[in-house]
Amino acid sequence: FRSVIVGFDISNLGTTFAVASLVCFREGRPDKSGYRRFRIKTVEGQNDFAMMNEVVKRYFSRLLEEKRPLPDLLMVDGGKGQLHLALEALVAIDCPPFPVVGLAKRNEEIYLPGRSEPVVLDRSRPALKVLQALRYEAHRFAVSYNRQLRLKRISESLLDEIPGMGETRRNALLREFGSVAMIRKASVQEIVERVRGIGLEFAETVHDFLQSHR
Repeated sequence: FRSVIVGFDISNLGTTFAVASLVCFREGRPDKSGYRRFRIKTVEGQNDFAMMNEVVKRYFSRLLEEKRPLPDLLMVDGGKGQLHLALEALVAIDCPPFPVVGLAKRNEEIYLPGRSEPVVLDRSRPALKVLQALRYEAHRFAVSYNRQLRLKRISESLLDEIPGMGETRRNALLREFGSVAMIRKASVQEIVERVRGIGLEFAETVHDFLQSHR
């Protein structure tokens, strides 16, 4: 397995936190330098097909723009629908042709462009095991990113409980420190010096509140 294979997966919880992952296997093993994470930008609601189209288009547009090599194989998690939307995305950006397959979970069916019936390999075949491992890793990576965003949102909502905290101050604090954890580590003086529009009294309020809500 000396080829480079990439695989996409979509993870969304309700109508929020829609994300996608891309993982890369080189010579049959994970190559984490090639992993990518995506926030869905153009699709509303739970439309995994449209989300797959969006992220395939975004990723391969970037590859073409940067004149980087295409993978030897693209695998999308799903059957005919996901495969069709991935191919549609590649055609839309004039991507040179290369192998693309869809792997459906139920019976581990491999869907190929131009074929109505899937290919079903023996479960012991090394080629199928590599595709299964790629799909599992893409799913794990997507779910972990989704969870990370949800935890970040929950953490940031703590700021809204601080008396006197408005959207402008909240955004300014997060923009400067990056996270609630980093704001919590800052001294009152640091908050005053680094965040425009926040005076000593409110900085003390923020500091005391976050220290008491660990």
